Amino acid sequence: MIFQRNTILGGFYISQLCVGVIGNSLLFMMYVYNFLVKSRFSRPIDPIFMHLMIVNILTIIFAMISHIMSSFGVPRFLDDVGCKAVLYIFRVTRGLSICTTSILSAFQAITIMPSNSKWAWLKPKLSTWIFHSFLLSWIINLFIYVHTIESVTAKINYTDLDYGYSHAYCKMKAPEYPNPGLFLSVIIIGDIVFLTLMMWTSLYMVTLLYRHRKRAQHLHSSSLSCQPSPERKATHSILLLVSFFVFVYFFHNFMTLCGFFEQTKVPSLEVINMILTTCYPTISPFLLMKNNKLILPFTSFFSVVRMTCFQSAPHG
Repeated sequence: MIFQRNTILGGFYISQLCVGVIGNSLLFMMYVYNFLVKSRFSRPIDPIFMHLMIVNILTIIFAMISHIMSSFGVPRFLDDVGCKAVLYIFRVTRGLSICTTSILSAFQAITIMPSNSKWAWLKPKLSTWIFHSFLLSWIINLFIYVHTIESVTAKINYTDLDYGYSHAYCKMKAPEYPNPGLFLSVIIIGDIVFLTLMMWTSLYMVTLLYRHRKRAQHLHSSSLSCQPSPERKATHSILLLVSFFVFVYFFHNFMTLCGFFEQTKVPSLEVINMILTTCYPTISPFLLMKNNKLILPFTSFFSVVRMTCFQSAPHG
């Protein structure tokens, strides 16, 4: 019974991994195609989307590969070096996910702000600051999570008690330094800073959209008020992405805290945490595909092909 349940769970993990990697890869390749072939249609915000897709793919792979192998009963899949590498890359890319989403939200908020705003001077500098933002994000996360390399080791006895988190093949060493809460405090403070930036810029965009809608209601032409601009569509997609990220982030942390205070490890809670960990990187590309100008030509082409096949079927 347990073997059957683990096999089903492993199949679910593989499905989620495939959906997430394929979705992010397709969207990434479309942005690359647009950047290289149709460069005149590319936007300054496109590199942020491309960076987010890369981070999502790495997060999904390094988060799920160990759990997939564990579900199918593969013993000792990771040794000490493997544990350090897999968990370090996973934590770095997870940290980059929140950084990139914050950059995306801030970039769009600056893009749509009125020209008479006191922050309008930032608009000409956006393209230059994107690379610097990425570089700073990588440096911060690579530096913060170096502690993971020092504190993680492979499990020898699978009944060992896990400190802080549960993993199929790895465990955290018992704290040997004087202030074990310092590492966690740095991570929490960093998350709070980026979440605050994300939510503040999102609230600003919602306010701008609301004011724009109120002004549009006074226009006599209904065509202008009913057809949203590309900037407005992009803003809606980013707001949806940010809202989904914040929801998953807080729900995941709540479930993590519940598991942390449990005396014994609850398998179902660990499964939920695993799904929540990869939920955002798996679903985010599909949220971005909605009303995306890169996707619409492809969907229109497949719609025409489907209608042609459907109409020719009765004559076959």
